[in-house]
Amino acid sequence: MAPDRLDNSLLVIFGGTGDLARRKLYPALFNLFVDGFLPPALGVIAVGRCGFTRDSFRQEILLPSLETFSRRAASLDAYFEPFATRLHYFRTDIYDPEGYTRLGQFLVELEEAAGSRGNRIFYLAVTPEHFGPVIRSLKETGLVPARGWQRVVIEKPFGHDLPSATELNRQLREAFSEEEIYRIDHYLGKEMIQNIMVIRFANTFFEPVWNNKYIDHVQITSAETVGMENRGGYYDRAGALRDMVQNHLLQLVTLVAMEPPASLATEAIRDEKVKVLRSLKPLDAAAVSKNAIRGQYGAGEIDGQMVPPYRQEKEVAPDSTTETFVALKLFIDNFRWAGVPFYLRTGKRLPLKVTEIILQFKSLPDILYFKEYGELRPNLLVIRVQPLEGVYVQLNAKRPGNNNYIVPIRLDFCQNCEVGVNSPEAYERLLYDVMRGDPTLFTRWDEVEAAWKFVDPISAAWAAQGQPQFPNYAAGQWGPPAAQRLLICDARRWWEENGAESIS
Repeated sequence: MAPDRLDNSLLVIFGGTGDLARRKLYPALFNLFVDGFLPPALGVIAVGRCGFTRDSFRQEILLPSLETFSRRAASLDAYFEPFATRLHYFRTDIYDPEGYTRLGQFLVELEEAAGSRGNRIFYLAVTPEHFGPVIRSLKETGLVPARGWQRVVIEKPFGHDLPSATELNRQLREAFSEEEIYRIDHYLGKEMIQNIMVIRFANTFFEPVWNNKYIDHVQITSAETVGMENRGGYYDRAGALRDMVQNHLLQLVTLVAMEPPASLATEAIRDEKVKVLRSLKPLDAAAVSKNAIRGQYGAGEIDGQMVPPYRQEKEVAPDSTTETFVALKLFIDNFRWAGVPFYLRTGKRLPLKVTEIILQFKSLPDILYFKEYGELRPNLLVIRVQPLEGVYVQLNAKRPGNNNYIVPIRLDFCQNCEVGVNSPEAYERLLYDVMRGDPTLFTRWDEVEAAWKFVDPISAAWAAQGQPQFPNYAAGQWGPPAAQRLLICDARRWWEENGAESIS
């Protein structure tokens, strides 16, 4: 795809020396620069409290960031200097009104020099408690509205429940219109997440069987082997339900379950995603007890190394009741999906790092081969998001030889298995879309609202149940035993990441 012709603009990153900026934003911008996807005169302003000069910022923050995290690190010798000329460092405290006034003057100077016509993108790469104050200061000191177009990018979590999300949205809407707000979910920038709609709507043989007549159930797994990685303070307030289910996993549900949109226009796609969220069957207290499993990891072994329990992680309360694992069984009450269970699970310190979506099709009647050879493996469609990117279909076929053995085979496509394939990072696509003004891969407010309406009753039911028996699974296991029983009670099994064996 050829790069779009993009307007020159300024990208202001609040939290410009933080972990998100160093790990994700600067490498993504550099990769886009190397590949020719940045506007001709994009200016990047890193806002932080540290006492860097422009040169020391480039050498102490920018260069190590690109060396460590950029997929284009081999191009640094040729591209670092021309890329670095686009970056500026501005020192201020985000709670200092005078700092915003000085920042505004600095932006005007850069705009006049670069001819960016007052187009501004504000990226809030700060922790959630700072979102509201930064937005308010931008408004009160006149940095918004901008002379040209303006956009604001805000990271998850978007609130910690529906009331807090509603209040944050109110603050945002005082300074920006809904069309100017880009609520970023990096999962939606991943290559195979973008491919879900293509697989569904660009292939004739999928859509006729994409319904409750042919699909037995859907499994969505997002598993991590890591623990807190210096996020203990945030995670202990959020937990897996808010950190992963409310945004990432429910977004995957919408892409799998949505109806074909009227067009590929942004709002047409978003409209269909919202319909899915509004069709989720609510989980009352009784349903939560049966269909919502929570867990917290104890000590265990990951990749041959002993790791501590969650309650001994840095910045985690020693008696914490925060869940690090969630498994859900949910239903979508519409004609396409009525009766089809969607099983979701996510957790920390699990055996594998894997994100995948598995659609298991219904078995054929017990005639012909099913009658002659007994139980055969079900047909599967597996969409692999990470670490492998690709898709495969599992079929039954005769094994070569004189005996009529029927075995499962795969029609397998792996996008990043070949040497030399270097898929763009999710933040590259999302930053590129912000610069060209395409919000398709970002969440609209009514999506956020509907997701919280589904998740909040689960949190409330868990709170009413009292103290959970944590820890209830060892690091390196697939969550608590109740997560396995969630499917076993339905005569089903979780599939492993390779789709060939079930987890017992």
